[in-house]
Amino acid sequence: MADENETTEQQEPTDSTAEQRSMKSLVGRLLPWVILAVVVLSCAGAGFGLGRLFGGSQAKEAVKSEPGESVEADDLTADDESAEGPQKSWYYDLDPVVANLNEPSVTRYVRATFTLEMSAEVDSKEGAAFLDEKKPILINWLTVYLSSLSLDDIRGDKNLKSIQSRVREAFNEKLFPDSKPKIKQVLIKEFPVQ
Repeated sequence: MADENETTEQQEPTDSTAEQRSMKSLVGRLLPWVILAVVVLSCAGAGFGLGRLFGGSQAKEAVKSEPGESVEADDLTADDESAEGPQKSWYYDLDPVVANLNEPSVTRYVRATFTLEMSAEVDSKEGAAFLDEKKPILINWLTVYLSSLSLDDIRGDKNLKSIQSRVREAFNEKLFPDSKPKIKQVLIKEFPVQ
């Protein structure tokens, strides 16, 4: 019996040292990951905090119009009645256009709504009447043009800017062929693709 007690006493320390070794190896494997996680989280928190700190101060800064004179950001949205003369552009909304995209294996379509920014040289009442008269031609051109595009042709901001410039150039050419372009910009109001 004395031998049995000795063997159990010897096994107990051996079992505990094996447990200690496995625990040490587990801690040794997890410790670098825990340190890495703490470092990443602290850096992300510091970056977020600094971004909020400096980002908020820029929105409140004054906008400089002339050296030595500052204008508050709220003053930029003031009524334009104080502007000199009729040098203000105006906007004309086109009807939405739905066109199937040029995708051979899948039926995809785009529903696009554009707004035209017209030059101040064109009277807003006469220009709106003129555009109302020419609207079927514009809508037809837009439908044909958008139907020729593939899904890759309309993805991304570069492609959307390219579409805007092509539409502007084509509309200016169709509406004002022998004169200076009157459409300053084509704005995208909505452009969902399904």
